[in-house]
Amino acid sequence: MTAVTLKDVAERAGVSIKTVSNVVRHAPRVSEATRRRVMQAVHELGYRPNPSARRLRTGHSGLIALAVPELTMPYFAELAHHVRAQAAALGLTVLIEETLGDATEELRLATGIGASLLDGVILSPLHVAPDELAAAANEFPLVLLGERSYERERVVADHVLIDNVAAARDATAHLVGLGRTRIAAIGVDHKTSETSRQRLEGFQLALHEAGLTYDPRLAPRVREFNRYNGLRAMRTLTALPAGVRPDAVFCFSDMLAVGAQRALYEAGLRIPEDVAVVGVDGSEEALYSTPSLTSVVPDKAAIASLAVKCLATRIRATQPLPFEVHLAPHRLDARESTVGGRRPLSGHAHPRGAAGAARPAPGPPGL
Repeated sequence: MTAVTLKDVAERAGVSIKTVSNVVRHAPRVSEATRRRVMQAVHELGYRPNPSARRLRTGHSGLIALAVPELTMPYFAELAHHVRAQAAALGLTVLIEETLGDATEELRLATGIGASLLDGVILSPLHVAPDELAAAANEFPLVLLGERSYERERVVADHVLIDNVAAARDATAHLVGLGRTRIAAIGVDHKTSETSRQRLEGFQLALHEAGLTYDPRLAPRVREFNRYNGLRAMRTLTALPAGVRPDAVFCFSDMLAVGAQRALYEAGLRIPEDVAVVGVDGSEEALYSTPSLTSVVPDKAAIASLAVKCLATRIRATQPLPFEVHLAPHRLDARESTVGGRRPLSGHAHPRGAAGAARPAPGPPGL
């Protein structure tokens, strides 16, 4: 049976081949009526895009990958939504990969091995060695996410992140501003990860600026940034003597904070009257927790936009590009877990906006 072509679809829909190409690539500036007509022809004829043929024509497949440690973490799931939307606007298709923080898997994806049709990868690495990433970035279009520092390793890949020291400082300063003086930190991990190190630095900086002393007893170590570890850490804190027990806690992720809130509930402590709680990630779960969780909200739409546009630029580049670091904005959303009261969710409470669409975000310089 002869394969259906773009030309066949164009003839059935009564449009140009270019218009059909724009529709199947999800490119913008195609009217809804035309898009429906083309998609009807696609379904009637059973057309399926051929990445190999596209690569032969253009040198590119239009396929990129997003590789993250855990898709069960709300932050990464929400980020994947934004990356897919931003990629679609540029006519790119995204494959979502879960590395589980395995260094071998991170390196495999960073080099495009196992997915020969990929044009490039957006990677959030945890354990792959910087020198291995450096070699991969010199051979394959790569954009990095996360807090690890690569400047000294000369990794030739763009790096998109938020200022985690500033984010932690903002969260802790918010608690200080509420008059809290025994502020705990949940998120100091056994592996001294870069995320943990930077958020602890911001926490300690805010304490110092407020004239408060860092107490290691108020920073129980955790193994992972999940609900269970937040629960265990908060149980440790609530077991401390009354004069030491915290009146506020800064959690290095929303999931840690959700677990901490459960432990406070079990201990019969009120939030925020007895203990105020702040998280980081701006996850949807933070909005719907009871009480709603005050959180530092990274602009995930901006992170996705920067990452996708940087990768698209590297894919199109005909010569090596310099390494650049792009900072995405963040903000602190004060909710019931620190300011109290009952605050109904507004119609625009959804992290992706009322209609679930990604918000427009700035591109890197030169795009």
